[in-house]
Amino acid sequence: MRVDLLSREYPPEVYGGAGVHMEYLASRLRRLADVRVRCFGAERDMPGVSAYRVPGGLESANAALQVLGVDLEMAAACEGADVVHSHTWYANFAGHVAKLLYGVPHVVTTHSLEPLRPWKAEQLGGGYAISSWAERTALAAADAVIAVSEGMRRDVLAAYPEIPPERVAVIHNGIDTAEYAPDRDDAVLKKHGVDPAKPYVIFVGRITRQKGLVHLLHAARSLDPGAQLVLCAGAPDTPEIAAEVTGLVRELEREREGVVWISEMLPKPEVIQLLTHATVFVCPSVYEPMGIVNLEAMACETAVVATATGGIPEVVADGETGLLVPIDQGPDGTPHDPERFAADFAEQVNALLADPGRARRMGEAGRVRAIEHFSWERIAERTLELYASLTGSR
Repeated sequence: MRVDLLSREYPPEVYGGAGVHMEYLASRLRRLADVRVRCFGAERDMPGVSAYRVPGGLESANAALQVLGVDLEMAAACEGADVVHSHTWYANFAGHVAKLLYGVPHVVTTHSLEPLRPWKAEQLGGGYAISSWAERTALAAADAVIAVSEGMRRDVLAAYPEIPPERVAVIHNGIDTAEYAPDRDDAVLKKHGVDPAKPYVIFVGRITRQKGLVHLLHAARSLDPGAQLVLCAGAPDTPEIAAEVTGLVRELEREREGVVWISEMLPKPEVIQLLTHATVFVCPSVYEPMGIVNLEAMACETAVVATATGGIPEVVADGETGLLVPIDQGPDGTPHDPERFAADFAEQVNALLADPGRARRMGEAGRVRAIEHFSWERIAERTLELYASLTGSR
């Protein structure tokens, strides 16, 4: 069976969970099928991987139009595939056009949903209407929709009631626990100015409304002053949120010591070492269909404090592998009472900082859970079974 995987992200150009998912899914599926990866960006020197740039004439167009231009070129290249499988709205239109053009099944994995990310209008302007249209059109016509969590499945059916429930399957994200494993060396900490002798709280994620970094920075005012705060945060969505986060970080630095902001995208081994030594990993997201980064922290034996939203409660076992923070959200995901949310978040983080033995036990339990429940091998097998149900072959 030939499978064409379509995505904006693919190594080395990975900036979010969808790119991580693509990297590992493609790796495991290649052991089971003929896999071709089609992605955006610079040419990849990898067998079976083709990259596509914005077509000539669209270089100055709205970003959403540029995406559609790339999608058309990707779709044209899918001739001969038995199934096309797209990831995120950036590639959904390519999968939809390939389905129409070549009469092959189209599978969509939903890592997020445009209707639940209204802040994207801040980034895309009028292009947000185009991204929303592209996603809805593709999902409504797809032969199967994969949700990365039960929470995500509920969101898909609520946002797009025209999709029959039997067409939406849950296949969780996964983690490579051989790669993501505790690294006890501390050279990376020293390199980035983190004191290995002091406890620290770590955030890893993009600077976007979705990841809740602004709420974390407000919560940080109430964190134990003896703990460091390490922010692996870059790739801002807009100049506006970049300026807001920069202002909050600078204000925090004036109030307390131990704030370390790493704005560049770090190599994976460096992130693993930073996760390993943290007392607590924090995920203050206001929207998170699943949150691979929580699994990454758990696999590194680090306790997690995360928002009880989306698919996070399916990953983080409250009271066992970490602590969940309740959130009362409005339609755009923003907490109705941001001060209360920040205070509750700080309280849960401080509870683990005050009891490092409990945090350590939670971290150990998190790695066990990651190994037992989130294997990429099983995820690839289930995905192939879904393809076979649509094509009648294997």
